[in-house]
Amino acid sequence: MTRAATEATEPDLIQILTPDGQRQSHETYDAYLGDVDDDMLRGFYRDMALTRRFDQEATALQRQGQLCLWVPLRGQEAAQIGSGRATRRSDYIFPTYREHGVALTRDVSFSEMLRLFRGISGGGWDPRENNFHMYTMVLAAQMPHAAGYGMALNMEQRGWDEARRAKEGNAVVAYFGDGSSTEGETHESMVFASSFNAPVVYFCQNNQWAISVPFEVQSKVPLVNRAAGYGMPGVRVDGNDVLAVLAVTRWALEHARSGKGPVLIEAVTYRLGAHTTADDPTKYRMSEEEAQWAPKDPLIRLETYLRDNNLVDDTFFEQLSADADAMAAKVREDAMAFPVPPLAKSFEQVYAEAHPLIQEELAWHLEYEAGFADAAEGEH
Repeated sequence: MTRAATEATEPDLIQILTPDGQRQSHETYDAYLGDVDDDMLRGFYRDMALTRRFDQEATALQRQGQLCLWVPLRGQEAAQIGSGRATRRSDYIFPTYREHGVALTRDVSFSEMLRLFRGISGGGWDPRENNFHMYTMVLAAQMPHAAGYGMALNMEQRGWDEARRAKEGNAVVAYFGDGSSTEGETHESMVFASSFNAPVVYFCQNNQWAISVPFEVQSKVPLVNRAAGYGMPGVRVDGNDVLAVLAVTRWALEHARSGKGPVLIEAVTYRLGAHTTADDPTKYRMSEEEAQWAPKDPLIRLETYLRDNNLVDDTFFEQLSADADAMAAKVREDAMAFPVPPLAKSFEQVYAEAHPLIQEELAWHLEYEAGFADAAEGEH
């Protein structure tokens, strides 16, 4: 009976742009695409292409020993660009460690993002400038923060009517992956957001793998079905369809801003590459599976639509390729030029104010470090 009930609740998958690049209408979500013109479509493709090129360059930098680690996103560009472009500048974003495309939509410098992965900074950018929070390296640690931020927005907007909230109100977008969906912090965050009607959009990029654990092991039901248990609406969208993601996220943000509470979005996508550069997916997934997902590549899908409708020509792609290469070269140049702070600087970042124990440890470190200089001088 349990299995039959599970099968009966298979949710619809919202899709506007089919895998073969054909645009189809949707009675609910077409209303959220009224402003999408040809320039915007070309812009979406440009965003995705630049993000992928940045991803490739960062991967190369890590392989060459210039980054400690890199977290690729290849295959998830539409989920990130579509959702990021749906937000207002005043909305606040809580990313994981893979939202490089969302960062682009918030005007976060690609170069600055590499400070963290080069191991010279705990962040790299000021989140107050872009309303884009620091990357979270610990799974789901950002989720309670998102709920708390949303609850604070409710306090600021207390007394506003629905019309004012819809027009002037802000919302929060919390990104997480299918692996983080099984973390306790995610559950706790959604309980609080729902209980206190916080304007939070929970955006899950279900890329099918939590490192080496397939999604079917993590959950016996579609992830979006969990929304009902928290008393919030849930929408399942084709995460490789930038238009569907844009429309669904706009709807969800509208719902949240107007005071109706949180929303869960499950963007069904696929991680075409490794979980991180420390991972080898050939050890745990079959090449046949990767081959099945390759034709669903979000860039191929949108390129097909653009070409079929004569919205681009070869010159567009040639110029974009040149721009992407120039961007990648600049990112590499900037990353290699970052000054490396002395290790002693790290001791200053543990507490906001001086702490006697930390000062004691710093003194020991400086003495230890000076010992190498003495030894080197003795050899000469």
